[in-house]
Amino acid sequence: MFGGLGGYLIYIALIMIIPLWAQSKVKSTYKKYSNKATSSGMTGAQVARKILDDNGLYNVSIQETKGMLSDHYDPRKKVVRLSSGNFHNPSMAASAVAAHEVGHAIQDEQGYAFLKFRSALVPVASLGSNMSFFLILIGIFTQISQLFLLGIIFMAAAVLFQLVTLPVEFDASNRAMGQLVSAGIIRNNEERETKKVLNAAAMTYVAAALVAVAELLRFILMYAASRD
Repeated sequence: MFGGLGGYLIYIALIMIIPLWAQSKVKSTYKKYSNKATSSGMTGAQVARKILDDNGLYNVSIQETKGMLSDHYDPRKKVVRLSSGNFHNPSMAASAVAAHEVGHAIQDEQGYAFLKFRSALVPVASLGSNMSFFLILIGIFTQISQLFLLGIIFMAAAVLFQLVTLPVEFDASNRAMGQLVSAGIIRNNEERETKKVLNAAAMTYVAAALVAVAELLRFILMYAASRD
């Protein structure tokens, strides 16, 4: 798959250019729509609270957190954490991000299967991310094929986590759009522009999954070649 110069260039593009492009896309889109207020004038924190309350999630709290685009939902503590820029900003970007994170809270409440599966994968995926390259490198240098194969298995677990993340994130974005529209937080042409923010963010997950799959396939091919 990655043999020859052409294949190597494709591989480099997958693991470097695509992620950089995705990060650049999300940052530029976020910056653009952080300067455009919604007609409702609600801050990200207000958007999150309204959608949570509309769905009966009164037990889920909202907290401000440091960093740029550090927004996330913590299912263990039932907390939606919004970065300062989104917590206080009445922009399309802030509304989109806040609604997306609340989308995860709704998934959690409803027992969304892919979210539960991803949560179950966290320990093994974390172990796989930390151990896979170490085992693969040791296996290559010592020519112990069992270690090489074990590293690939650990890497496969981490890749599976990346792939399961995709439906979780896309579903959260779909829920976000539905909630924003039904609650009257965004109107008319704001829907199209808000969707651009969500789509740009989704590309970072797609890029990460592509890189993970490419890495896994490369090592599988290397392992197969070493067995010939």
